[in-house]
Amino acid sequence: MSSILTAPGRMPALPGRAVFIDKDGTLVENVPYNVDPAKVRFTPNALEGLRLLGDKGWRLIVVTNQPGLAYGMFTRAALTRLQLALADMLQREGVQLAGFYACPHAPGAGPVSACLCRKPAPGLLRQAARSHAIDLERSWMVGDILDDVEAGRRAGCRTVLLDMGNETVWRMSPLRTPHLRATDLLEAALAIVAADEAAAGVSLVSADPVSVS
Repeated sequence: MSSILTAPGRMPALPGRAVFIDKDGTLVENVPYNVDPAKVRFTPNALEGLRLLGDKGWRLIVVTNQPGLAYGMFTRAALTRLQLALADMLQREGVQLAGFYACPHAPGAGPVSACLCRKPAPGLLRQAARSHAIDLERSWMVGDILDDVEAGRRAGCRTVLLDMGNETVWRMSPLRTPHLRATDLLEAALAIVAADEAAAGVSLVSADPVSVS
């Protein structure tokens, strides 16, 4: 597993929670095995959604399967250059990444991961949580296929599926059922913020009343 951590943003993130974001098809348009920064295009409303989450104090962490490394289609150095370029592109748009974690392994046969980090396994999220002292139960995973949802649920996160047509198999199970669905990252961000604020409101209402004499 690999990671590149960016410098802290202008506003400190609220400790303990993060939004994990899939890369290809979620954050950027899916160009198979691409490591050329010139070909990177953000998905519609991705920057607006990430700015909203950053403004609300969420740490933003990319978690991505990169089997092109195992297939020899690009090198670790090339992926690192892409990671740095992506972080720079986001920073220029007012978005700070807390980290970038990539699984370098090829998929195994069948639905079971050949490693502990390739989504739908939760290894990337757990590694990030250890590195950043993140409470996974307070965090979210956002992705465009059900493997992202399963990885999030296995890690203990809440999940959002970007239902944009990228999931084609629809192999459903409780672990592959998203908590929420959205059409892009802005809609996902709005839903995450609303769910978080609603949960905070419930906590306040359910707290023991304070008697005033």
